[in-house]
Amino acid sequence: MKNTDIRTEVKNAGLHLWQIADGLGINDGNFSRKLRHELPDEEKARIRAIITELTRKEAI
Repeated sequence: MKNTDIRTEVKNAGLHLWQIADGLGINDGNFSRKLRHELPDEEKARIRAIITELTRKEAI
């Protein structure tokens, strides 16, 4: 499976993939399709920033 690091980080943060897709401004189906192929480091960094931001919002 591709992008297992991102999938694991989302799961460990208690988030759902649709929440990350929403943060990226794309449809959740499109995000799931993107995850089928290994993402470039720049895109992974953007996703990690969204995970961090959403985790902070959930903590409040």
